[in-house]
Amino acid sequence: MTGKHKHIVSERTFIGVWLALLALTGVTVAVSHIDLGPWNVWLALSIASLKSALVIAFFMHMKYENRLFKGFFFCALLTLAIFIGFTFFDVHFR
Repeated sequence: MTGKHKHIVSERTFIGVWLALLALTGVTVAVSHIDLGPWNVWLALSIASLKSALVIAFFMHMKYENRLFKGFFFCALLTLAIFIGFTFFDVHFR
């Protein structure tokens, strides 16, 4: 294996995703200063989910994997989301 390896994602895309992550972090901080009651947690989790989706898709190159691998990965994420959701319901109904 000689020569340089070509990256799948351009540097411009990485910079754009990084700037989007910085902007979403700023939105998270700004929203944390607003009292939305129980919606604060849901909004923070939504923004964090969006940020993690960007990291997984571009920095971990999940966007370029085959469908089977994506399917297994998202089934694992769905299972995690269900467990987190049940935890919220448990705390809410105590």
